[in-house]
Formats: sequence, C-alpha cells, structure tokens
Amino acid sequence: MSTDALEQTKMEKFSYDDSLVKMFLGATVLWGIVALLLGVTIAFQLAYWKLNLDLPWTTFGRLRPLHTNAAIFAFVGNAIFAGIYYSTQRLCKARLWSHILGRFHFWGWQLIIVAAALTLPLGFTQGKEYAELIWPIDVAIALVWVAFGANFLGTVLKRREKHIYVALWFYIATIVTVAVLHIVNSISLPVDFMQSYPVYAGVQDALVQWWYGHNAVAFFLTTPFLGIMYYFIPKAANRPVYSYRLSIIHFWSLVFIYIWAGPHHLLYSAVPEWVQTTGMVFSVMLWMPSWGGMINGLLTLRGVWDKVRKDPVLKFFATSVTFYGMATFEGPLLSVKSVNYLGHFTDWIVGHVHAGTIGWNYMMIAGMLYYLVPKMYKTELYSNKLANMQFWSATIGLLLYMMSMWVAGITQGLMWRAIDETGKLVYPNFIETVIRIVPMYWVRAIGGTFVLLGFFIMVYNLYKTIKNAPKNVEEDVYLAPVANHAEEPNATAHRKLEGLPVLFTILTTLAILVGGAVEIIPSLVSNKFVEANPDIKPYTSLEIAGRDIYIKEGCYVCHSQHIRPTPEEYLRYGKPSEAADSVYDRPFQWGSRRIGPDLARVGGKYNNMWHYRHMINPRDVTAGSIMPNYPWLVANKTQYDTLTRKLKVMKALGVPYSEEEINNAAENAMKQANVIAKDLSASGVDMSVENKEIVALIAYLQRLGVDSAQKKDDSVAKE
Repeated sequence: MSTDALEQTKMEKFSYDDSLVKMFLGATVLWGIVALLLGVTIAFQLAYWKLNLDLPWTTFGRLRPLHTNAAIFAFVGNAIFAGIYYSTQRLCKARLWSHILGRFHFWGWQLIIVAAALTLPLGFTQGKEYAELIWPIDVAIALVWVAFGANFLGTVLKRREKHIYVALWFYIATIVTVAVLHIVNSISLPVDFMQSYPVYAGVQDALVQWWYGHNAVAFFLTTPFLGIMYYFIPKAANRPVYSYRLSIIHFWSLVFIYIWAGPHHLLYSAVPEWVQTTGMVFSVMLWMPSWGGMINGLLTLRGVWDKVRKDPVLKFFATSVTFYGMATFEGPLLSVKSVNYLGHFTDWIVGHVHAGTIGWNYMMIAGMLYYLVPKMYKTELYSNKLANMQFWSATIGLLLYMMSMWVAGITQGLMWRAIDETGKLVYPNFIETVIRIVPMYWVRAIGGTFVLLGFFIMVYNLYKTIKNAPKNVEEDVYLAPVANHAEEPNATAHRKLEGLPVLFTILTTLAILVGGAVEIIPSLVSNKFVEANPDIKPYTSLEIAGRDIYIKEGCYVCHSQHIRPTPEEYLRYGKPSEAADSVYDRPFQWGSRRIGPDLARVGGKYNNMWHYRHMINPRDVTAGSIMPNYPWLVANKTQYDTLTRKLKVMKALGVPYSEEEINNAAENAMKQANVIAKDLSASGVDMSVENKEIVALIAYLQRLGVDSAQKKDDSVAKE
C-alpha cells in the first residue's frame, strides 16, 4: 500500500466550536432589533419632524449614522461572522484554530458596537459616510479584524480537506479587502482622544472615501454573503452548486472589477473626468459577474422549486438572491452618467441601497438563522407558519419602501431639473420638492415598520425553537482522515490553486490592489494637479470650530456642498464647484443626499439673523421645512481651548497657518464671534450668545463659497 493510502486510513476525532457561532447568532438577533428600530425611527422623523424631540442625541443627523453603522457592522457583521465560523469549520473539517482569538473577536466586536452606540449620538464622529467612528474605535476595529483573519486563515491551513471550497474564496476576499479599505481610509492625525482630521482633503478625501464606501458595500455586504450563499443554499436544497466553472468566473471577475467602481459616486463632480469615466465603465461591467452569481445561486435550486414554495429557509434564500440580482442591475444602471444625472442626491439611491441591505442581506440572514438554529440546537423550527408570516411582512415592507423611494427620487430629480421656456427654474424654492415627497416618507416609514414587525416574529419563532430544544445536548464528535493536501496529478490549474490557500490569498490581494492602486495613487497626488485659486484661504479658527459643530450635528447627511456643472444647478446655486474650492476641507463635505439644499455657495446669501432663526426653528424662515430644531446650540459653549491644537494638526497636514494664527487661535475666534454677536444683538438677540456654538456655526456657514465666488468664472457647462 502506498504512503498516501496509508495516510488516508489514519482517522482523527474532532469537534466544532459551535458555541462561538451561537454567540454571534445571538448578537445578530439583538443588534438586528436595534438597527431596524433605529431605521424605523429616522424614517418617521423625516415624515414628521417633531419626532426629533428637540434633543441633541435624538436628531436625524445623529441617529442616521448610528442606524447605518448598526445595520452594517452590528447586525450584518455579526451574521457574517456566524456564517463564516460555522461554514468554514465544516468546509475544512477542522475546529477553529484558536479558541482565544474567537472569543477576543466576539467580545471585541461587541465592545466596538457599544462604543459606536455611545459616541455617535453624542456627536463624536469623523463625518465620513460608513466610516464615522472616531480614531480609537478605528484602531480597535483593525485589531479585532486581524484576529478574525488570523483565526480564519489558521483554520484553513489546518484543514483536513484537500481543496478550499468556493465559499472560502469569497471569505478570503472579504478579509483581505476590508482590511486594506479600512486602514487606508482611516489614516488621520489625532487632535485628542475623541477627534482627528484625515490626512486627505477635498478631492483626495472624496476619492479615498468613495473607494472605501463603495467597496465596503462590495466586500462587507456582498462577498461574504456570496460565500454564505454558496454554502447554505446547496446545503438547504441538498443539491450541488449549479456550475463550478461559473463560480470561478464569478469570483475572479467580481473581485477584480468591483474595486474600480467607486468613482461612480462622484459623477459630475470636481474629480478628474477620466476617473469618473473609469468608475462608470467598470460599474457597467459589474453586471456580468454579479448576474453570474445570481444565476449560479438560483439555478442551484432547479428541481426543488416545489420545496422552495413550502420551506421558509429556501424561500428566504431564493428571495435574497433575486433581490441581489435586482440591486446589481440597478447599481450599474445608476452609474450611467445620464441616469446618475437624474438620480444622484435623491431618495432613489436610498431605495436602491435598501433593496440590497433588506432584500439581499436581511433575507439571506433570515434564511441562515432558520437553517442554523434548529440544526445547532438539535430540534425542529417552532413554526413554519410564523416564518412565512415574517417572509410576507418583510417582502411587503420592502416593496413599499423601494417603490416609495423610487417615486420620491425620480420626483426630486425631475423637479430639480425643470426649466421653463424662458430659461428659469420651474421650482426655484428647494422646499417645494421636499413638501411634494413627504407623503412618500410616510409610505417608506410604514414599509419599514412591516420589516421590523417581521423581524420580531422571527425573534419569537427562534426563541420558542430554542426553548423547546433538548437540554444538555453533548457536543458532536466527528471522525475524518488526517490532513492530506497532496494534489492529484491531473488536476486543472485552478483546482491546484484551491489546494494552496496562501497563494490563493496572495493572488486575491493582487487582484484587488490593481484597481485600488489605479484609483488611489492618483488621488494621493491629485492636489498637485488641482489648479490653485489664490482667493481660497484656510478657515479661521472660529470657522473651524463651526465646521466641527456642523459635522457633529450630522448636517452632511442632509446637505451637500458640491454644485454639479449642469444648467439647473448653476441657476439654483451658482457657479459649479471646482477642485480648488475644497482643498482645506478635512473631511470633505460634498455629501451624498439632498434632503435640504446644497450649501456650497450659501455664504453671504442670508444675514446672520436668518441663520440664527433657521437653527432655532427652521419653519420661522422656511415654511414646510422638515429640518429639526437645534435649541441647544444657543446653550452650548464653543470650545475655544481646543482651537490651538486643531490648527496645529491642520498645519501638520499642510494647511498654511502661521504661528501667529495658531498661538492666537482662541483670541481671534473670540474677536470674530464678537462681531457676529453684535450683529445679532441689533435684532434683539442677547450678547451672551457670543461664546455659544450657534455663533461659530454661523461663522462657518457664512464662509461657504465666499472665497471661490471672488474669482469670476462664467465658464459653465451647458449639458
């Protein structure tokens, strides 16, 4: 008998670390409740502004980042870890490499979530979409992610299976790419323990942020779920994956192409035209790999469609993959410039995002939970009827959500663009579009309530399932041959690669680095190619304080600061934005949504008293506004003592402040505040506001666009 044959006869006993999987499943359910409750709350706040409650930690601007972080990193994140830890052990026929790293990962991740839940409502934020968490939490995320990656790769290396299955490919891509994205996007220089400024500014920051933002969706909300799809759908259907070859094409084309597509978030902006076009082209190319994955998932279910109609697990999985196909059709569509022209900054984008997160992620998670909980607790699901009730509640809610946002978004886009035969705006007042879409906000909120109701049904169903499970069940022990990774002689090149996980990881890393380098390296040197405008000066110390307050209150989630080079935007807001306008903006504030008007040229448009009244009660100056009141800005003092440190950090990052400006930062801020306070006092406001946040915020708003407006430029693109 050969040596290989002798090796195959040696058997080993082993078991799986399913207690860690159960911990992550419990966290998934807990944070799912929190994320969905927050989503429904902010949905109703848009429909009825009084639900902001006139409290600083309950406003839409502070809760919306909390909702997105809770949904992505808490709810979806814990589900990813549960699915990866469960399937990886079984695909490798090996227990997790490190018990300690697994627990460090779990408790570290939960502490990160709790830290986010405390800091974001209190206004501690970096102001970068999907990357709002302050720098100490960013460091913690990197450490915990490294522990997760090490535990995963250690398990793969000690596997008893010869080849790594397709699901593991996607897990590898997730672990590597998220690490690269997070580290590059999070580089910043601390001011203190709660605040930092990014090393990137303006165009640089925009490119890096949307390279991160788009690919956070790709490699946190997509690739790990594709791995989960490739494992759980064949298991639940008891059928092999439809096509192994299609899996190979799907994986390599997806990880290579996806990383290039970030600039489609910056179409019609001040980033270089070639970058925009590259992002659009690669976004359209994403149709191929994305739909390849959808086809592979759905056709795996061929022959069991009758079972799909009856089995809630398969019903959720099939629906999830279907919505993945819909979302990955709509995404490239919205990346086409002519369509983006209509959809960008509108609620259409919000509907698209939730088609993915609810339709793809939520449905896949629900199916995975219904599959795993009975299996892990060695019992039957408590009620298929309740599972079906959840399915229809979630599906109806999602359809209401998507359709209302489609209607709202297209309405916004068309109203913003409408120009009459005389060349004037048909709807010159931005508030006209807001009032028109408020009914759709009510429909969206009701749809979200249906999704939340369905989740509560699932929680009850799983609770009863676990409660009815047998107690004190012993851990399963398995028997398998010892590891034998020798490759068969006639294996294909890719089959051989599947037996070399370290090389596979290196090649995956190179695939994502190619597109990342093409996008990021130009952004790192882009300031050298930005045409300087000598009229653009750094913000004063008081304006820096006001800008930080603007970011703290989450104003960037409702307002953009970037005018696109289109006729209607020129008529509504003024000269289109240029790259030079934002060279001192850390972080950049171009925005991704307009619930309120663009603010790039708001400086000097209104007097100080208008801004004061607008922040205290927006409806005093704009009838029908859905913006919250901000009464605490009149009570909270501006932190003058931190301004010297802030300017020092800014200077270290390249902002040309003089030593005199840095040393006298607080004194200069007080002088500028005194001028604004005196102007307000002429209208009856008490001079005690001089050292309050409201004055600093007014100083910042009055500065926006003033410098760039001094350089007369009539060259406006008439597109």
